[in-house]
Amino acid sequence: MVLRKLAVLLLVSFSFNLTLPASSQDLEKIVLTVSGNISSDAPVNLSLHELGKLPTKEIVTATPWHDGVVTFEGVSLDALMTHLGAEGTRADVVALNDYRSVIPISDFKASSPILAYKANGRYMSIRDKGPLFIIYPFDDDPELKTEIFYSRSVWQVRSMAIE
Repeated sequence: MVLRKLAVLLLVSFSFNLTLPASSQDLEKIVLTVSGNISSDAPVNLSLHELGKLPTKEIVTATPWHDGVVTFEGVSLDALMTHLGAEGTRADVVALNDYRSVIPISDFKASSPILAYKANGRYMSIRDKGPLFIIYPFDDDPELKTEIFYSRSVWQVRSMAIE
């Protein structure tokens, strides 16, 4: 009986840890810096905790980088731009490995991509293309399944400059 309770406790503990970053402190670490033509005079640094306070949106889609369909959760890039008071025509997005993609801000309304921080209910690690990944709803619109939109799907996003 004691072993069974211990096994259940370990299983629950293990399952809980899969849905959160390594620690609650990880939620407070800065994962995104947004600068440029925003309402703040200084760059805005955001943590997963702060991003999680914004309205969340899910996209269920297959991608060229995953096996099968994945449920991504994050903040709408359009909502993020509104939150930051962004006024510009493009976002220069940079990844942790210095990959760069310039995304027209018009995409944020027209195609409804999200800045995902969870995949299948789990926070994404750097190893899993996280902590932030721009995801378009590829399965909802076949016109998004092109190299142009794939190149705009930046993973391991670290910064955006609004121009």
